[in-house]
Amino acid sequence: MIKVLRKKIRKRKNKSLTERLTLYLIIGLMLALVLLAGCSTVCPDQTKIEVGVTETDAKNDKLQEKKLLTQTFKWGKKKCNDS
Repeated sequence: MIKVLRKKIRKRKNKSLTERLTLYLIIGLMLALVLLAGCSTVCPDQTKIEVGVTETDAKNDKLQEKKLLTQTFKWGKKKCNDS
């Protein structure tokens, strides 16, 4: 009788663990969807392009070109200005 009760208790614990994990997964997916829904209101704010050259290479005396692209974004705009 005691062994049967212990088996039932173990099954309940396993089931409740599975149910909790499923619940956490569903809540996590819903949270991710809510956060990703906010990404539709993001618009580029500023774009900076910097072009320059590195220091002279001692072996072959050539300059190497370097480019740097920086872009910032603003949240909460309903429409982006295309300009």
